[in-house]
Amino acid sequence: MVQHYEKIIDSWSVLSPLLSPPLTNGDLDQLIDFSNYLIDRIGDDEYHPLSGLLDLVGDLIENYESENLPEPEGSPIDCLKYLMEENGLKQKDLTELGSPGVTSEILSGKRELNKRHIKALAERFGCNPSIFI
Repeated sequence: MVQHYEKIIDSWSVLSPLLSPPLTNGDLDQLIDFSNYLIDRIGDDEYHPLSGLLDLVGDLIENYESENLPEPEGSPIDCLKYLMEENGLKQKDLTELGSPGVTSEILSGKRELNKRHIKALAERFGCNPSIFI
């Protein structure tokens, strides 16, 4: 077991930026990028060996955001509408959701956001994907 500890210690300089609590918005952005990368790797496999790492990174992001960033409250669609208003966006501007018909269905609550939508919206608005879940 000591050998495993030594491997972690030897690798800490590489791991530290991705597994330490963020101190700045830049650190947060790096963690969000890493989170998105892990989501791409893991896909829908909740038993993927990297799922625990994604949970850890998600917790680091969530803790920083809850302490440092105001977050819109409400349903995922309420959050999306809030972010649209704050950024001066109209329905037609949300091309990452798909066609205007799909966007309309999402905003009216007739269709739920899928994983691709959530990732794209989190990247666009620079926020934690969890607000859209």
